[in-house]
Amino acid sequence: MTPALRELEALFPRGLLRQPGELVAYESDALTAFRARPLAVVLPESHEEVAAAVRWCQKHRIPYVARGSGTSLSGGSLPVEGGLVIGLNRMNKLLRLDPKERIAVVQPGFINLQVSLAAAPYSLYYAPDPSSQPVSTIGGNLAFNSGGAHCLKYGMTSNHVLGARVVLPDGETALLGSESLEGIGPDWLGLFVGSEGLLGIATEVTLRLLPRPEAYHTVLAAYDTLEKAGEAVAAVVASGLLPGAMEIMDSLAIEAAEAAVGAGYPREARALLIVELEGETPQVEAEARHLERVIRDSGAYEVRVAQSEAERMKIWKGRKAAFSAVGRLSPDYIVQDGVVPRSKLGQALAEIERLSERYGLRVANVFHAGDGNLHPLILYNGRVAGELERAEELAGEILKLCVALGGSITGEHGVGMEKRAYMPVMFTPADLEAMRRIRRAIDPLELANRGKMFPGSEAKPLSHGPHPLEKAGVIARE
Repeated sequence: MTPALRELEALFPRGLLRQPGELVAYESDALTAFRARPLAVVLPESHEEVAAAVRWCQKHRIPYVARGSGTSLSGGSLPVEGGLVIGLNRMNKLLRLDPKERIAVVQPGFINLQVSLAAAPYSLYYAPDPSSQPVSTIGGNLAFNSGGAHCLKYGMTSNHVLGARVVLPDGETALLGSESLEGIGPDWLGLFVGSEGLLGIATEVTLRLLPRPEAYHTVLAAYDTLEKAGEAVAAVVASGLLPGAMEIMDSLAIEAAEAAVGAGYPREARALLIVELEGETPQVEAEARHLERVIRDSGAYEVRVAQSEAERMKIWKGRKAAFSAVGRLSPDYIVQDGVVPRSKLGQALAEIERLSERYGLRVANVFHAGDGNLHPLILYNGRVAGELERAEELAGEILKLCVALGGSITGEHGVGMEKRAYMPVMFTPADLEAMRRIRRAIDPLELANRGKMFPGSEAKPLSHGPHPLEKAGVIARE
């Protein structure tokens, strides 16, 4: 063992993982097509231990990545080859909940859904609701500025984080934001949220809670084409309504969700649109009448309205399960995350269908239609030579399409490793250099999550081949 590792072991006598079998779970995140072997994993239990780990990395010039539940779909929490993983799962406490001030202070390993469960006795909840909310952590949500089904009305994580205690890349501590909705001075917190771990590690996060809506009105509309469903979204927004959520699922996603959870969706539909109104009862009732007319005129051939909370939750259960359920249709898939203007949804979906046919790969579409955040799932079989590469090429075509239509390469999954090559499609060299200058001003050695976000940044290439332990016969792929 080297002197540096002995020093690390002394810092973490109860929270250091170094054996190959211990490191396997940390070699990949939810973008499972890629992996990298870290030098070690440390499991801090306090702010001070996180700071100690970062200072050790600075001293020995070891790159590091902070990791929560590992649900990143862009490779954002992949380790750097030979670097350190700082696992935050043990920092999973609710530190304070103040129902009068409507705030919750949590550690980064606290699970998203648990915030709302803790706030429920006070008729409060936490609005950002990514599909991974039963398992994803607040620290990861903050790093990637996660959204969710209800971001149309309530915004992203950045709209609900008031403050953070942060360990900067030099090991120093900074307090960003406050418990107030009104900030003073430069918006350092706004810079930090969504920076994908390149600017430091949050160890305490202050969240804004909202009053639980008095009433919900949830509509499920079935269409015979995906394009009609996309055009219906534009019609709803153009009508002046602002639903809490608008989601679309195509026929493949419907098939997968039905097989997984039996949500009761119309199986023959080419597309489903879920629209949910929420607020005070008189307002919701008036908006529901307006929505009924818009949906009727949009060409839906079947419309259902949830008559109870149980029916509402059943509709949402199918949507929330769609990502994982697609695994029933294909051994492997890539999830994309591009954004297009709502007015271009129909055009984008039609083009994705054409691209799917041209590449000979099925694409399941599940997405936050209200803000144009597409989540096409490209199905492939990694055991078939060339299919992964073809799937990646198709994913790139979809991202270029989004930018060409006036959108973005990512809505909430982040850039990570997956989209680095497409940053120049969206940003000029001057834009990218300005971002790099900010990053280097805070982290001159680029140790924090090195190799992510920027094209051509330093990081060893990842492997598509057999896992080293698979070659040795220690593990086997089913």
